[in-house]
Amino acid sequence: METTRAGRSVEDCAICLETIQKKKTLQCLHSFCSQCIDSVFSFKPACPICNTYYGVYTGTQPEGTMTVTRSFQSLPGFEGCGSLIINYIFPAGIQGPQHPNPGVRYSSTSRTAYLPACREGEKVLRLLRKAFDRRLIFTIGRSATTGLNNVITWNDIHHKTNPVGGPQCFGYPDPQYLSRVQEELRLKGVTEDD
Repeated sequence: METTRAGRSVEDCAICLETIQKKKTLQCLHSFCSQCIDSVFSFKPACPICNTYYGVYTGTQPEGTMTVTRSFQSLPGFEGCGSLIINYIFPAGIQGPQHPNPGVRYSSTSRTAYLPACREGEKVLRLLRKAFDRRLIFTIGRSATTGLNNVITWNDIHHKTNPVGGPQCFGYPDPQYLSRVQEELRLKGVTEDD
């Protein structure tokens, strides 16, 4: 923020809230102390003000697989286009240095998710594949549903884990789901443009 101190114009860093030292301005035109923004970028290469990504963000998802099958069965709200069934499978393992408790075991898990096989659903599938390859869809931590620690959990990219039942059952119909999940992916730096 521009202010006047002792007759000169200065700008405060939005990270440390002090006067900017060794100013570094990003392409989005937000400026920070060089040391502050370098520290933020070591965790997530995105502007802390507008979330514009610089480079590729890689998460802490453990090793696993993502497979897709196609079904002629339609999802409520997307009649006549069939569906895409995503299967995620993770074997048991030991947490690495990027996880909350390095050296501690985590259990195997599998998850199934559903997308409509329409044009926008196919786009979301491509974005989810990109997010999976960047290790962003899952992480290891505390399960919000079971309360267990050291388990594989979703990482803020919501999936429809039921073909029916509406939003309250993590299913369809949910007319805004495809646009919402694309926004969640964008916030993790996953777009068609990158």
